[in-house]
Amino acid sequence: MAEEPETTDVDTAAKPPAAAKAPDEILTPKERRSRMRARKAAKLPAGRALSPEQRHAERVAVRAQKATARRTGRLQARAKAKATGVGLAATPAREHVAGKQKSRSGVVVSDRAAKTITVRIDVARRHRRYDKIVRTSTTLHAHDERDEAHIGDTVLVRESRPLSRTKRWRLIEVLERAK
Repeated sequence: MAEEPETTDVDTAAKPPAAAKAPDEILTPKERRSRMRARKAAKLPAGRALSPEQRHAERVAVRAQKATARRTGRLQARAKAKATGVGLAATPAREHVAGKQKSRSGVVVSDRAAKTITVRIDVARRHRRYDKIVRTSTTLHAHDERDEAHIGDTVLVRESRPLSRTKRWRLIEVLERAK
């Protein structure tokens, strides 16, 4: 007769009983997560439970290490740039340069407001993928100091500083009068 090894209380304590988790037991995702966390916490060594102050001290030490690594990396990058001659010249101070103002020609659609005209600018461009001509238009308000332009006129407007809440253009000349 073969002898069976005796089971001790320690062996049964290590193995969870089969009744604890029945195969037909259905857990919600929340219950499943909480049980996983409990199992994970049980696997951690007992001496690993840290107080908030100890965790903070660990975080500070890790951050200090990372800062040191970043600092040395930057120093190495600077030394490499100096050796290769890249980025040696400092960026010169920027001087004020008058920018190029945009000019647009369009048709006046309204001249009701005093010293202001509304200009419609039509744009026709080819679609990049489909090669179809796509027509769009934008309207803008332009300053007309002498009220020269009227509805239907083709005008040339140029970009300017903000003159009011909506006016950022000024009338340069009337190219063609309406008939």
